[in-house]
Amino acid sequence: MRILYVDIDTLRPDHLGCYGYHRQTSPNIDTFAKTAAVFENVHASDVPCLPSRTALLTGRFGIHNGVVNHGGTDADPVIDGAGREFWSRLQLESFPSQLANGGAPFRLNQDNMRTVSISSFAQRHSAFHWYAGFDEAYNVGKFGLETADEVYAIAEDWLTRNGSKDNWFLHVHMWDPHTPYRTPKAFGEPFADEPLPKWYTEEVRAQHWDGCGPHSARECYGFAPNPAMASMFPHQPQEAPDLVGARSMFDGYDNGVLMADRYVGRLLNLLADIRVDQETVVVVSSDHGENLGEMNVYGDHQTADQITTRIPMIMKWPGVVESGRYAAKHYHIDVFATLLELADKTVPSSWDGQSFAESLRQGNDVGREELVVSQAAWSCQRGVRFDNYLYLRTRHDAYHLWADEMLFDVVADPHQQTNLMDVQPLALQLGRDKLDSWRAAMLVDAARGRDPHDNVMAEGGPYHVRGKLEPYLERLRQTERGALADRLAEKYSV
Repeated sequence: MRILYVDIDTLRPDHLGCYGYHRQTSPNIDTFAKTAAVFENVHASDVPCLPSRTALLTGRFGIHNGVVNHGGTDADPVIDGAGREFWSRLQLESFPSQLANGGAPFRLNQDNMRTVSISSFAQRHSAFHWYAGFDEAYNVGKFGLETADEVYAIAEDWLTRNGSKDNWFLHVHMWDPHTPYRTPKAFGEPFADEPLPKWYTEEVRAQHWDGCGPHSARECYGFAPNPAMASMFPHQPQEAPDLVGARSMFDGYDNGVLMADRYVGRLLNLLADIRVDQETVVVVSSDHGENLGEMNVYGDHQTADQITTRIPMIMKWPGVVESGRYAAKHYHIDVFATLLELADKTVPSSWDGQSFAESLRQGNDVGREELVVSQAAWSCQRGVRFDNYLYLRTRHDAYHLWADEMLFDVVADPHQQTNLMDVQPLALQLGRDKLDSWRAAMLVDAARGRDPHDNVMAEGGPYHVRGKLEPYLERLRQTERGALADRLAEKYSV
């Protein structure tokens, strides 16, 4: 068995042609999707990067593995403590360990899978737990600022040497859609004449211009424009004073998607060249999505909403899963549990991820009734995706002045422009109840004995906004947004 997992960082599904995007950002992925299963409603349980991949590695929600933030206590997995055996739980129950040998150390035989990761994720986030269970790990060495050609060079070398062998799992991680948008000048401007998404109008942009928050319309890369970053990465917008400025965000992001897609095509061609394409499982996915104006977040992943947590999931398993579109709701850790079961491996009983392999084998489309998703690196927020709705409860709004509760019909309003909490009381209460019930159930064995969101708030809030409010209030006052500064100062008792 051979499995290629292509992990394109920060890739939102609705910017791929196979999910309905109007721009030609993904010709190779779209062609692949025609003979693969396309999952419409897969969400990362915990976002952004560090929480998401820790959940994938451990098969457990952040409230159980302990990672929900990018700094502070809850940026590291909870340790085993006094009950730790010679091999830690992290090693024994990680996805690559289960895939390789069922989590049993020293059970070495020819049927064990060799597990390999090509990624700078661990280096970028000091997330060295990511290596737990991998036999080989390759780091480009650029802290996530590399481009897809550099990643592909390593993958090409590995596949050329090893791809024709049996029993391997290869994780190939490309960062191109992630800010800063880094496609080289030679890449050109392939979308310069393409229209912007229909939902994004001058009226929307103007409303955002009068708002606030890091990565908002006036601060598209942090808390203030960054001239040094602008000179290094010309595709990275600094502000959106008009639709031309906003276009640079959409075009910069889509350039990154197209860049990654080109090297997905080369990977798939390489499998054919070494004559293993007809027997290799291929999965194309991501760690999280990206807000491109939604919630007044420009080119970042600060929310627990439909936009940041929903990810593409395209899977081809020859002879088992080769076509179809699936609308049922799943966590990304459910997909990894399914991969284990389809590979005749064991899903640890401690995992929160639930396999739906039998449903796939039977051609059914069965998933979860609702999904509860978490963000605590920029905002401190949980969302519940149920029926056609997304319910959001916010404890820290990343200085965007969002309402503490929001309700969206994400089928009718996919870009979350109309808060329905005042007009849909039954759905609002249902969302509240679902979140409260989930939290109560999870707290029974929560990491470190309490809700990690409580830890985040007690330590000063999400990592990326800690200590940033007072200088940001000054910037707001200098840019004729004093009323917003006053509201933030009152809300956060400054």
